[in-house]
Amino acid sequence: MSIEDILYPFLKVYIGSPQWVKTSVGEMYSYLPRAWRHGPQREAFAVELQATAGKAVRELARNKLRQILTWAIKTVPAYRQYEGLLASFENPEVLLQQLPLISKADIKADIERFFSTAILPRERLKTFTGGSTANPMLFHLHKNVSRPKEYAFMEEFHTRVGLGEHDIVLALRGRTVPTARERGGRLWMYEPIKRQLILSSDHLEPEYMPQYVQALREWKPAFIQAFPSALYPLAKWLAKNPAPDVTERIRGVQLYSENVYDFQMKLFSKVFDCMVLKHFGQSERVLMAATMPDDGRYFFWPQYGYFELVDQDGHAITKPGVLGEIVGTGFDNKAMPFIRYRTGDMAMLSDRPGHPLLPGYPVVERIEGRLQEFLVCRDYRLVSITTMGAAHFDELADVDAIQYEQSEPGRFVLKVVSRQPLSTLVKERMACALKDKTQNGCTANVVEVSEIPRTARGKQKMLVQHLDISNYFGIANEN
Repeated sequence: MSIEDILYPFLKVYIGSPQWVKTSVGEMYSYLPRAWRHGPQREAFAVELQATAGKAVRELARNKLRQILTWAIKTVPAYRQYEGLLASFENPEVLLQQLPLISKADIKADIERFFSTAILPRERLKTFTGGSTANPMLFHLHKNVSRPKEYAFMEEFHTRVGLGEHDIVLALRGRTVPTARERGGRLWMYEPIKRQLILSSDHLEPEYMPQYVQALREWKPAFIQAFPSALYPLAKWLAKNPAPDVTERIRGVQLYSENVYDFQMKLFSKVFDCMVLKHFGQSERVLMAATMPDDGRYFFWPQYGYFELVDQDGHAITKPGVLGEIVGTGFDNKAMPFIRYRTGDMAMLSDRPGHPLLPGYPVVERIEGRLQEFLVCRDYRLVSITTMGAAHFDELADVDAIQYEQSEPGRFVLKVVSRQPLSTLVKERMACALKDKTQNGCTANVVEVSEIPRTARGKQKMLVQHLDISNYFGIANEN
């Protein structure tokens, strides 16, 4: 039993509470043994991560693939038609190739077909896709399994930069800071459970940076976890206004959710003078990958999920340097298995040898995720689309796709493709939620459209921006 999963429905209430509540309640909770908070499954996954020999890793991954495929075919309605394949299969990779690729649209069309009939509803944990996705989706995790697994693998990633359980982290990952919406309000909050100093990602202009630096001096974080687009303005300000008492404390930077440009990596390394690692994952917990301190390629944890790269027709790509879509099969979510799930992210296989410390780990040269883009507020603040994507509300669970379009500061249109017509009330609630996410900096007009055009690579563009961002925030286009 994971206390984290029991309390998960109250997370928003906790994050939105006054600082003194977070400090007192969070501090007390943080003293509970980690095994109690995360449950026994976390330790089981940590043991799996100790498999270091290439043969042992491959055998573990193959067994986990065999188990999840057998489970899905026997208990998930969407795969029952393939039950005849179980009688004769020996190689799970061969069986996998006989199953169809699955997209968000397939799941959203009839999500009930993808629930395991052997898992009770109370054993499922409802959640939503996040980050910068243009196709928000409701789905279910496996309670007491999926989130403990995530903790185990994230802790392994943390060890690559030396982040310990008691270190304080600067977090710039799209969290809304409740007091930041007030005139003269505090632009940061401290979350004691994860020991995070959370800065508002909606106030990235130079005039706010002294307040951020003051918070850094007060809390003294040793590590940074951030969206690249949110960290870049702070790093550039620190480059022009050196604060060695702040930057010299930083021992590692971890970047999430966005493409990272070379000029950003160069600046981060210069300003913080430490290792900068990149992470790749999804809310659906299908695949996870990260870079190494001495290697900027992405290495996929084979214990986490099964990695594939396919072309536009769904055929496997085995040749290095060929751009394809990342497809994953998650191993441990028995409540709603994701089998051959199209992530929408693009990558190229590497033609160089793997890493000596990661034998058997699939590796790609780079991941072509969704690009960093911004909305311009009426006060000329810039808000990252990734930050906007971190603001989930239930109404998005039923829409097929969304796209932002902006032609003037402080206003934008949210285009929505929905199978069911949106009522005026629903549109108003969505508009209010979006306005709130920009700290009242933008007014949203929610409109329904029949479709959203795709790019040449088959992806949907998250933002159609008609404004010249360089006129409002020069660093956005500098390299």
